Amino acid sequence: MRRSHIGLGMLGVFLLALTGAACENAKTELPPSVTNPAWRGAGQDGGSVLGSGGVTLFGDDDEAPVSGIGVNAFLWRATLDTISFMPLLSADPFGGVIITDWYSPSESPDERFKMTVYILGRTLRSDGVQVSVFRQERGEDGLWQDRPTGADTAVSLEDKILDRARQLRTAQLSR
Repeated sequence: MRRSHIGLGMLGVFLLALTGAACENAKTELPPSVTNPAWRGAGQDGGSVLGSGGVTLFGDDDEAPVSGIGVNAFLWRATLDTISFMPLLSADPFGGVIITDWYSPSESPDERFKMTVYILGRTLRSDGVQVSVFRQERGEDGLWQDRPTGADTAVSLEDKILDRARQLRTAQLSR
């Protein structure tokens, strides 16, 4: 009886290791609806699941031309453009949350930053994006320690994202 429990445990560990290795080697590519705000998938009618007159998921907002994501496409794209120098840990286009992994600038390797960006709606508004910035410094013992960021750091990033979103929207309208 014990032997079968040990065998099942070993099988579980093997499957977890195999799954972890497969996930580490998997490439994450964003769908065209995320990387190109002008894209509309074939057969999509303004956010309707069942075609014309069907169930509308995200409303009919001319401000956000993409029906494949739940937030403003210009803010989404602008955020990805603005933080492109940092490695992405997670990007949820339906919930509007982008989380970066830790990033150390080459000029200060004993300091690192991480960001969480929330896109708060489908309209392009100044209060439609919120950025949280986290900062750590390597202590003398070699361990990372949390440090405060400047109060204006998050606001500055929000302003850059909004500026980029306006540029994208202007370019879209001038086509």
